[in-house]
Amino acid sequence: MRLPLRSPRGTTLPELLVAVTVAAILGGIAVAGAARLTDVLNARGAARELRAALETTRHLAVLRATRAAFTVDTARASLAVRLGADTAIVRELGALYGIRLSASRDSIAYAANGLGWGAANARLVARRGAAAETVTVSRLGRVR
Repeated sequence: MRLPLRSPRGTTLPELLVAVTVAAILGGIAVAGAARLTDVLNARGAARELRAALETTRHLAVLRATRAAFTVDTARASLAVRLGADTAIVRELGALYGIRLSASRDSIAYAANGLGWGAANARLVARRGAAAETVTVSRLGRVR
């Protein structure tokens, strides 16, 4: 009498290698997509903070009926809002969001009536990896 053959219950080495290879490829794709998403979100967050600081500068100029200045330090990727000798806001965007900051002008001033002081538009660009967000300030002081 012959005993029936049992099928093996484990997996073979080639099957295991194929499963690990597929998992590694899918993991690599997911990590690359997550890194791109992180870059986009951090660049958007920094641009949002730039817009908010510019609008705050304008509002403070009107509220205090004095000239207010928004300054950018591109080397440190930071911004500051000043009213005369007082500093209202300082934000280190490079440390917070890991971005590089470039600007067409290093400062933007607002008059007491809320209009931009000066005769040139300004463009601020927050970059991280391949992602970039641009904030434009018209010569009248409007932020886009």
